[in-house]
Amino acid sequence: MLDRRQSARDKVIYGGVAEIGDDGATRDCVVRNISDQGAKIEFSTAVKLHKEQMSVAIARKGRSFLARVVWWRDNFVGVAFSSESELPVSDLDERLRRSEQKKRQLQRRIKKLIGED
Repeated sequence: MLDRRQSARDKVIYGGVAEIGDDGATRDCVVRNISDQGAKIEFSTAVKLHKEQMSVAIARKGRSFLARVVWWRDNFVGVAFSSESELPVSDLDERLRRSEQKKRQLQRRIKKLIGED
């Protein structure tokens, strides 16, 4: 098979989150290889893409990219991105973790106050 990539990709196993729908729907994914120009992404199940672009956040790299879908088969997707497509890093994940922690604390306090402890 002819490899048309401009640069070699590093084999990695990075967790990520991809926005795959026009409605902002996201799915967890695993980045299997990556370079400055693109990546191979694996989803846990087959994915149906409804658009030609997606954003991909890679927590381990602390970066988010706007990616163009080059190919996809079942649960694997090949994407291309460029340096100018890098999106600003969001603190949404950290805020969500703190919110979930606060929710659990409040639930424990409510149970204590109503005597379900």
